[in-house]
Amino acid sequence: MAKREQLFAYKPIGVVRSPYREPEGTPIQGAFTPESEGSIKIFPEYAEGLDDLEGFSHIWIIYHFHLCEGYKLKVIPFMDDVERGLFSCRAPRRPNPIGLSLVRLVKREGPLLHIAEIDMVDGTPVLDIKPFFEDIDCREDTRTGWLNRVDEQMIRERGRADKRFTE
Repeated sequence: MAKREQLFAYKPIGVVRSPYREPEGTPIQGAFTPESEGSIKIFPEYAEGLDDLEGFSHIWIIYHFHLCEGYKLKVIPFMDDVERGLFSCRAPRRPNPIGLSLVRLVKREGPLLHIAEIDMVDGTPVLDIKPFFEDIDCREDTRTGWLNRVDEQMIRERGRADKRFTE
């Protein structure tokens, strides 16, 4: 019988520098705050891997939700008033607290990436960076589940995190 659980160890490749010092008040999606800016400082041993990245307008940031503890399998998402299954939401408290954000790459200065549309807290450990490929990452025939029923006004009003996922 195969083992069900395996342990994984990831080493951060850099750290986010953000105007958001705590989860509360941080945008829940960078697309809601296109004016928000920050940076990612890549550690020297990984800087060479940034070569050729400056040709991309957007990049995926994979990171660790370092301020989150525990999880619940049913949550009330920021953009709804109804309890939903965790895996149908982007709530930060998860069994494996891994985050994924699409950010706009403003410019690169050596090991420093200047980014916009940021939705990460200052000090967030970065695990990986991947370029956004419009032809691959965008799909025409998509569904957005329960989010289709969410009012646009609610999305605008609830575009920032509150304390529900840190307490």
